Amino acid sequence: MTLPLIGILRGVTPNESVPMGEAVAAAGITILEVPLNSPEPLESIRRLAEALGDRALVGAGTVLTTAQVHDVHAAGGQLVVSPNCHPAVIEETRRLGLQSWPGIVTPSEAFDALEAGATGLKLFPAVQVGIAGMQALRAVLPAGCQLYAVGGIGIETFSAWRAAGIDGAGLGSALYKPGQSPEQVEQQARELVAAWQVAGE
Repeated sequence: MTLPLIGILRGVTPNESVPMGEAVAAAGITILEVPLNSPEPLESIRRLAEALGDRALVGAGTVLTTAQVHDVHAAGGQLVVSPNCHPAVIEETRRLGLQSWPGIVTPSEAFDALEAGATGLKLFPAVQVGIAGMQALRAVLPAGCQLYAVGGIGIETFSAWRAAGIDGAGLGSALYKPGQSPEQVEQQARELVAAWQVAGE
């Protein structure tokens, strides 16, 4: 079963992308996001999709335009994550058969995203909204709607967020920072996975 954790490889280079992706996937995180403000992100996505496409869902983060959606699709990406809610981006992502995870903070953004066809919602930045804010939002969302917390969530806070009703999380600097080795990243990924699983018990 796929863990509801998105591994965010912000700043990864094409040459590092596959070793880092292998390390993260080996630890059990099989949803991988390369933000488009990384160096040569489309090449990293292409290499990751080629190397891990049968074991992981690979795509892009910080996707802001429909043109970028097409670029991600052409590179073999299957996942589009955005920091904002832009219905045109969501609709084009879904039209091309990719998963769409737009960033939302307010109920208005959440319902606009769902109406446009979003696969799930990225609560971003989660640290700004807080657990009480998330619960108030969750109370009005449709049953079964997937809500992932991204931004300021990690090992120390998994239990509180999971108990409050979050479905998953995006993991950035807690998982990967430029300059780290694949071995270091795999260890961090294993610790995050273990903490997530314990938090759900």
